[in-house]
Amino acid sequence: MKGPELKHEIHALAAQGADANPLQVHDAVSELLDGLEQGSYRAARPEGDGWKVEAWVKIGILLGFRFSEVIDYPPAGPMLFRDKSLFPTQDRDALDGVRIVPGGSSVRRGAHLAPGVVLMPPCYVNVGAYVGEGSMIDSHALVGSCAQIGSGVHLSAGAQIGGVLEPPGALPVIVEDDAFVGGLSAIVEGVHLRRRAVIGAGVVLTASTPVFDLVHEQSLRAVNGVLTIPEGAVVVPGSRPLSSPWATELGLSASAALIVKQRDERTDARATLEEALR
Repeated sequence: MKGPELKHEIHALAAQGADANPLQVHDAVSELLDGLEQGSYRAARPEGDGWKVEAWVKIGILLGFRFSEVIDYPPAGPMLFRDKSLFPTQDRDALDGVRIVPGGSSVRRGAHLAPGVVLMPPCYVNVGAYVGEGSMIDSHALVGSCAQIGSGVHLSAGAQIGGVLEPPGALPVIVEDDAFVGGLSAIVEGVHLRRRAVIGAGVVLTASTPVFDLVHEQSLRAVNGVLTIPEGAVVVPGSRPLSSPWATELGLSASAALIVKQRDERTDARATLEEALR
């Protein structure tokens, strides 16, 4: 089926609920997952200066979970695996051109990894995710369901990119080209990193995180549920005092994120090690 036909089929099957034909669901979802792996379909795609959510893609993935049974997969040495039948890990043929360093990384069915992607062990890429050419997913990093990762991105050790499957119309986490996400940071639902943004180690960004731009002396908040970090912004962890009398008496503060500068040559120099690793 072509894209519009598959989209119509998935919407029709989802509307039937529990009465949908399991074989038709299996065929439609399998075709969707094949297209996601090839990069033909995406949960969200660039459109103009923004991004367009393809809700039907997430509806199809959810449909697959609903109509999959839990099965045992072949063991890998002493390790046993049990998961939904439509969502195994990908085989080597689907990951042609991707460098997977030995040590326990996993890519789930329905994720797209472009040529030149490097996976350091152990990391995990979930269903519906898209990772562009030349990006590095470092040790213990997570690329959550339907997250969109651009080209030349570095997700440092322990970085967590949240997954967004529900509601289907919600924008997944977006990390655009050449962004750098520091170690043990978390970028979760409702966050959009523009290209070349730098997120310092330990920064946690959510749609409700207050971000204070020290360069332009303004605060950034989510618009329509999405917090956008500007292109080339360098974000570090910070704090802000709480104003209630009791909090003031105790000297309490809440975490915040601070934009301290725009990315420059000095910032880029600190990231050159990743090129050597590739």
